[in-house]
Amino acid sequence: MFLETPSKFAPLIHQARQVANEVFRPISRKYDRAEHAYPHELDMFATIMDGMNDGAGDGGAGAGKLARSGAGNGETGNRNGTNMKTVLGLIELCRGDVGLALSIPRQGLGNSAIAAVANEEQLARFGNTWAAMAITEPGAGSDSAAIRTTATEDGDHYVINGEKIYVTAGDRADAVVVWATLDRSLGRAAIKSFVVEKGTPGMTVERLEKKLGIRASDTAAIRFENCRVPKANLLGNPDISVDKGFAGAMQTFDNTRPVVAGMAIGVASAALEKTKEILSGVGLNTDYQLQTWNLPAASRELQLMEAELEAARLLTLRAAWMADNGKPNSVEASMAKAKAGRVGNRITLRCVELCSGVGYGETELLEKWSRDSKILDIFEGTQQIQLLIIARRLLGKSSAELK
Repeated sequence: MFLETPSKFAPLIHQARQVANEVFRPISRKYDRAEHAYPHELDMFATIMDGMNDGAGDGGAGAGKLARSGAGNGETGNRNGTNMKTVLGLIELCRGDVGLALSIPRQGLGNSAIAAVANEEQLARFGNTWAAMAITEPGAGSDSAAIRTTATEDGDHYVINGEKIYVTAGDRADAVVVWATLDRSLGRAAIKSFVVEKGTPGMTVERLEKKLGIRASDTAAIRFENCRVPKANLLGNPDISVDKGFAGAMQTFDNTRPVVAGMAIGVASAALEKTKEILSGVGLNTDYQLQTWNLPAASRELQLMEAELEAARLLTLRAAWMADNGKPNSVEASMAKAKAGRVGNRITLRCVELCSGVGYGETELLEKWSRDSKILDIFEGTQQIQLLIIARRLLGKSSAELK
């Protein structure tokens, strides 16, 4: 495995790190305190991010469809494309602020869903749309197959009824990718995703949630009541396949889980760097010239955390590389998300502890990073769900056999 970052992404990484340091961090505390206030400073970066995504061939931000980016379309050799670029860019942006990274127009998680399963016509139509993703319901959280929101065929439309909660950018986005079932009696095979554009009659934002972290990002509860959506807005294949119907929808997670893992790596990297800076400033040895047993306990712990974070980073890059090269990456995506989510949260919390009062106060961003990191171990599938998915795949068990 070649462990160096592809050189063609160096300008992207440099630019994203500049944004994190010079734009995100200076306004991070401002929007943490002013929850639900829209960060207008980010509008100018929407155009910059659009430029970063030019040539991706997948429309919008986020990971690209497996069959569209790499071996699946007849290309040969190694490919580092949209998935790798998205992960590397978000690692750097989240060194600044996770909530602000989630608030950049046209960079929503729904864009990754569109890229994963949309057809060519839909990619062209929704390529410049800022799309949120609505999966979770009051009675269906980690078990996406338990979705109760319905989509009933009616002429040239589907009529959507149900409620979605914890929709990231649900109020600000131009559209919401809604997961709904075509027939509850057929279980998970009938679950499809639909693009519902903002302003569609019957779609109502009920409230915005107050949260522990990522306060710069709005998190909405949305109600759908006889909401009519054109059939052309159903993403992917409208046919119900008992064997692989849900697999198409789940491919969205194969794309977005490495993205969320990258976010966790970014915020944990920021916390480690700041902690080393603070501890070095009071005379603690944080270099690598001594064996760990000859180092102060805090220095040794920092190095162990760095090793854990590097393992998470390599798992994440592997999952992104597999997607870019047309290789099924469901297990690897879950491994990356499970490792990075857990390690990222543990590192940020431990950095707060190591820096004592400085870490706990608001003079530094350490306490904020620890709050922001928690969501990265929850959304796009919790830690426990990732481990369950990995166990099922490794043991060859179905969801009914291993719960």
